[in-house]
Amino acid sequence: MSTASKVTLLGTILGTAGIVAFVHWAQSSEQAAMHAGVVRDMEQQRLKRERQADFEMQKQLEEEYRKTQTVHDGTQGA
Repeated sequence: MSTASKVTLLGTILGTAGIVAFVHWAQSSEQAAMHAGVVRDMEQQRLKRERQADFEMQKQLEEEYRKTQTVHDGTQGA
């Protein structure tokens, strides 16, 4: 085998190995990014549920207070 063919073979092997390694790395990083998106969405949904629960609790408290207390609207005439 000539030197030129050895260099060509070596270059092809190294190029192929580099491409395979890059594709593997790209797939791994894409999968990690997709997983991070799922985690972020789950956290947003959890926060939304907590805020909705707080809102409902405040609404119930307001209804209870309105039953026991006289509340005047402070925005009408000064």
